[in-house]
Amino acid sequence: MDTDASLAAVVALIARQRGESDVLLATGDISNCGSVPSYQRFAGLTAALARQRLWLPGNHDINSAMAQALGPQPLQRLIDIGNWRIVLLDSSIDGEAGGQLAAGELAFLTTALAESGERHVLIAMHHPLIDVGCAWLDPQKVANNEQFFAIVQRCDRVRAVLCGHIHQAVDRQYRGLRLLASPSSCVQFAPASADFRLHRVAPGYRWLSLAADGGLDSGVSRVPNFPFDPAIDFDGEHFY
Repeated sequence: MDTDASLAAVVALIARQRGESDVLLATGDISNCGSVPSYQRFAGLTAALARQRLWLPGNHDINSAMAQALGPQPLQRLIDIGNWRIVLLDSSIDGEAGGQLAAGELAFLTTALAESGERHVLIAMHHPLIDVGCAWLDPQKVANNEQFFAIVQRCDRVRAVLCGHIHQAVDRQYRGLRLLASPSSCVQFAPASADFRLHRVAPGYRWLSLAADGGLDSGVSRVPNFPFDPAIDFDGEHFY
């Protein structure tokens, strides 16, 4: 699939629907190959979308190339905006599809929550924390998710956790937390699939509106009339 073209279509949709936002969160797998030029193209395509743009590494990303292309600003880990604190965690493991939060990430989260004051908290990472009902994807969730939940449940101001990775939209409650997943800017994975399946729905994005009182409104928008024609080269895989 021409992912530059599909991303450009999503960016144009965001510009039409949202104008300039306060923050753009890109939750990983920004590049499939991890090349510096690919990150530079992403930076150029998204430059006008938000006053602050923040990137997370996913399992396909190469941190050193991302940093070289984007500079230190997009790779910052924590921002305070209004009455909210947004905390970004790196759940990627070199050479692995699945996720885990290293000891340093858990320590960073603990400190970020302890020092959040009266702010409400949104946490973002690449991998999902729980099973989403896809047997082939579920083993790739954050392996030490119980350690994460133990830390978060000591702070009553965490409102939601946002992830990417699964190429589908999820919005559910779990242990008092709202867990959100964003659609992909390229192909989508079919929900509730035992094996790899693509879903014939258009690329899109998730928007979030963070209220001063801790309320969080969110939804998904997809590119209308998108010409869905990716090249599939794997035996046994089909559209859903």
